[in-house]
Amino acid sequence: MKNQELAPIGRRHFLLVLDGGDEVPKAFIEFAGQNAIAGASLQGIGAFARATIAYWNPRTREYEEIAVDEQVEVLSISGSLATAGDEIKLHAHVILGKRDGSTVGGHLVRATVYPTLEVFITTSLRKLVREKDPATGLMLLSRMS
Repeated sequence: MKNQELAPIGRRHFLLVLDGGDEVPKAFIEFAGQNAIAGASLQGIGAFARATIAYWNPRTREYEEIAVDEQVEVLSISGSLATAGDEIKLHAHVILGKRDGSTVGGHLVRATVYPTLEVFITTSLRKLVREKDPATGLMLLSRMS
């Protein structure tokens, strides 16, 4: 386990409101680049016209994609923005509410917003770094610099 106390002084707080047709995670990565964000947490709500989520299978060490080809409420999106080499990566999970009241959730692969997605982003005081974990093959948060 890794941990570090993060004091609120020096943090930046953003409200990012995505519009219908915006693509996630592309919008988050562009926003992070435009605002020099090298580490942040995020949480929000909204809706998607469609999405692809995934379940990570520890046996195969691969993500199994789940298509959600219908309008859904984003009951929760939470995750982080971190660096991986020279890139910013989004790692987010979602809980999606369907019309019949059922839910589906998992790792967010891609989604199209409709009509909106409201996300609060809080930057880290330190750069968050993802590196490939040899045991799982996943890009895990490995350190703060």
